[in-house]
Amino acid sequence: MLEIIFLIPFVTGAAAFFLPRAIGRTLLVLTGAIHLLFSLFVWVSQPAARFPEYFAIAPEGLLSLLVISLLFFLISIYTIGYLKASAVQRENIFTGSMLLFLSTMTMVTLSDHIMVMWIAIEATTLASAPLIYTHRSASALEATWKYVLICSVGIAMALLGSVLVTVAMDVGHVEAQVSFTALTGIAGQLDPGWLKAGFVFILVGYGTKMGLAPMHTWLPDAHSEAPSPASALLSGVLLNCAYLGIFKTNAIMHAAGLDGFSGPILIIFGLLSIMAAATFILKQTEYKRMLAYSSIENMGIIAFGTGIGGTAAYGAMICLIHHSLIKSSLFLTSGNILLGFGSRLIEKTGSLATRMPKTFVAFFGGFAAISGFPPFGLFIGEVLIIIAAFRSGNVVVTAVFILSLCVIFAGLANNVMRISFSPADSNTPIKDQTSLVWPQYALLLTSVALCFWMPETLQQTIVHAVKAIGGGF
Repeated sequence: MLEIIFLIPFVTGAAAFFLPRAIGRTLLVLTGAIHLLFSLFVWVSQPAARFPEYFAIAPEGLLSLLVISLLFFLISIYTIGYLKASAVQRENIFTGSMLLFLSTMTMVTLSDHIMVMWIAIEATTLASAPLIYTHRSASALEATWKYVLICSVGIAMALLGSVLVTVAMDVGHVEAQVSFTALTGIAGQLDPGWLKAGFVFILVGYGTKMGLAPMHTWLPDAHSEAPSPASALLSGVLLNCAYLGIFKTNAIMHAAGLDGFSGPILIIFGLLSIMAAATFILKQTEYKRMLAYSSIENMGIIAFGTGIGGTAAYGAMICLIHHSLIKSSLFLTSGNILLGFGSRLIEKTGSLATRMPKTFVAFFGGFAAISGFPPFGLFIGEVLIIIAAFRSGNVVVTAVFILSLCVIFAGLANNVMRISFSPADSNTPIKDQTSLVWPQYALLLTSVALCFWMPETLQQTIVHAVKAIGGGF
């Protein structure tokens, strides 16, 4: 039964709230390992759902499921060392929420019914909010409320958009299940006016959760205040889940022949996100907020490539996968820096290369990767998007896209160099635990490995996923 893959972390997560600290930590890693094995089983066997009207396996969902499972397993291993080294209040709430978060994100990847997708994405908000409030400070409380309120407004708009899609069915006199699979099959019969309205509300609603500008304002605060393992999940996985809702709706628009309407809107929101990141990243004083704005940039790149279509849609999916790997690595590494220096402020760090050499390698490697340098996967994705954008005739838009990426690189490089090489108040080496570094190395090496060798099944899954929105390679 397909649904068991999100029921397991739901049960273990509920149990973790009442278990002792040591058992909760073990349960976290054990559940991550079991979830990864089940994800591989689903990838190979593709079992049928017990409730096929609500859940189904789709190529884009499979990709996200495998990324979620791999990331959570590595992050859970890192979390054990992180919890031992940091003061986390009410650890049982933290571990329980992590597991419930895994359950809800998994549910998003398998949702086929348009309303079940909405419920699952809303559930990710409820499951992840306690993670942001872990340290129980005034700033953490503010970030949590901002996250809940802004995302709830966004999810309400997504609900309205979902209802408008069903109105498009009624006006078009269409009788079908309200699932993405069924709606894509009969998209040409839906009323185009109501379908366009539904897409706009869904894009704005799920775009809020995805971190697209100007609905992104919750993201820097939440990522800054959450513990680093939670930040890694929020940026590396949660944003992808919100994108799935937009992707599936865009597939309906493409099937209805309305991609000429949805594509430019995605391009505009994507470009706005990249430009917003370029504007704010230059003046960042905290390295975790800097990484948060980098996430906004990358979500903009993905939306931009999706809107361009064709080869750019393929590049966007490549960026989606590699951003998850790389950004999760960077947020975990930021946890090491915070443990070592005791501050999120960039000016309070320095000489990372000599004081924490193992962490420095992961941090600098992550910087090179997220900046789009070869041999990391974002380089391939961004090049494909730029080539396709030029071929589509969007010369001015593409020029703004490239210029904004250059500004973001300059901002990142300036801060990374200060953290890594600028003189610090003390040159005393800081304890650099291997257990808090090797998960980052594994994530970065996975990104490199996928550039040189991509399994045929993975390649075909990406092709089949982007084909639904008119993409290809």
